[in-house]
Amino acid sequence: MASTRRPVLFVSYPESGLLNPLLVLAEELSRNGVEDLYFATDDNRREQVEAAGVGTPVHFVPLGDVVPEMSAVTWDDETYREVTQRSRFRAHAAVIRHTFSPRARVSKYRALEEAVDEIAPALMVVESMCNFGYELAITKGIPFTLGVPFMPSNVLTSHVPFAKSYTGPDFPVPHSGLPHAMTLRQRIANRVFKFRTLAMFMTKQLRERAAEDQRVRDSLGISGDAAGFMSRIERAEMVLCYSIPELDYPFPVPAHMRLVGTMVPPLPQAPDDEGLAQWLDERDSVVYMGFGTITRLTAEQVRALLEVVRRLADRGTHVLWKLPAEQQHLLPDELPQNLRVEDWVPSQLDVLAHQHVKLFFTHAGGNGFHEGLHFGKPLVVRPLWVDCDDQAVRGHDFGVSRTLDHPETFDVEDVLDKLTTVLDERGFTERAEVFGQLLRNAGGREAAAELLLELPALRDEERARI
Repeated sequence: MASTRRPVLFVSYPESGLLNPLLVLAEELSRNGVEDLYFATDDNRREQVEAAGVGTPVHFVPLGDVVPEMSAVTWDDETYREVTQRSRFRAHAAVIRHTFSPRARVSKYRALEEAVDEIAPALMVVESMCNFGYELAITKGIPFTLGVPFMPSNVLTSHVPFAKSYTGPDFPVPHSGLPHAMTLRQRIANRVFKFRTLAMFMTKQLRERAAEDQRVRDSLGISGDAAGFMSRIERAEMVLCYSIPELDYPFPVPAHMRLVGTMVPPLPQAPDDEGLAQWLDERDSVVYMGFGTITRLTAEQVRALLEVVRRLADRGTHVLWKLPAEQQHLLPDELPQNLRVEDWVPSQLDVLAHQHVKLFFTHAGGNGFHEGLHFGKPLVVRPLWVDCDDQAVRGHDFGVSRTLDHPETFDVEDVLDKLTTVLDERGFTERAEVFGQLLRNAGGREAAAELLLELPALRDEERARI
């Protein structure tokens, strides 16, 4: 008798913005009683993975310690400054230089290969940035779904000329921060962005890395079918994108890409929040300020933001600031009365869902951008790096956000102007609520789980006959 086991193996880097949506999906499958769930990532995420087993277990598959080249939170200050500088191309180039490290993935690939040989997954669900995950799936002929925590064009637009792209030649290149309606100068800049990216790979440094990459591929036995930027898209059984068409500029999305909206677990996610919900209940107007796990603020930037908070007190607005513990030494002993600082909120989603939170002041990473809008909250954006500028320009064009003119300094007058404009002009909230409804209508975790279970790799024979 043939085995009825159909193991599902999730694979992700440990970065929160990449990992969390897949954890929500794994948890949803567990909640619905799906058996044989496995989740492979770095060792530091064991607790979160095992906690996703709310029904059936989610088995943790360890891939070893965090590799510094693969984790932005471990980069030194000089690298951080390079990848977050305001020149969008130079920042884009710095990210490529620091992440294109062929040997960094060797240990992960081998650990995952060993796990795959033991588990024999019927389907792999791989986060879109996790190259060793989809390379292994393609090499071994395992059906896989790609999870995309960005806008669809981010993975469907080529960064270089002459390569396959699902968008046209004048579509904004990912990481360029350019709008859809471009001036002639912007169209030229957009084309040049692609040629400059191509030219990078002709330099001695990257040519040597490309040669090393081929040697690594040969030593690991990676199939040639896994090469190329679009292989992860074209070889996937399905691409799950946690966005909606209305939040990107128009272009024809391939049929096997399914846009399911924001991946949000059942709420409240963290009912035991040490009084945070009560604090929000007691304040009518709150700005939630959180710039992600990667942002590193300077003393001058913290002082500027504290001055903004003090001035917001005059209008009865309170601020909840999620500021990592390692940066809280920059705070003075006495804080403004209208400010609450937390090194970590038990659930950012619970905060954004609260009716008294009126605005999200964010770096506009892929998850945060969609999460804020999912709950109908307009945004003020201080873009940090890579995709943040792309989300920022779309949010501005769609009327749900404003972007700081001087994001590198947090100019007090600039920040106040953007915050008060978005708070006072009702249109921002109304448009955010429209997009929130569209995101919720897309189905989120429930739609994603149903789509996975309908794939041939998981559909049982009896269900297939119905």
